[in-house]
Amino acid sequence: MVTCPLCHAVIDVDEEELDEGDPLSCDECGASLCVTSVDPLELESEEDDDEEEEEEDFEDLDEEDEESEDEEEEEETW
Repeated sequence: MVTCPLCHAVIDVDEEELDEGDPLSCDECGASLCVTSVDPLELESEEDDDEEEEEEDFEDLDEEDEESEDEEEEEETW
């Protein structure tokens, strides 16, 4: 039995036909899901993936900003 990780509704799909990375959608809440593991079967919301990528992008930008500030401070001391 496959259930939506967001609303816990049962998703009608043949578990044996699923492969890692397969996209699914929940009929109850409309969430876009992705198979993250087949043994054991695990699903993750694709929105979660987007949020994680956005957070990583922000972290990268923060690091770049810090490096720029450090360089500016070094220039000012000379």
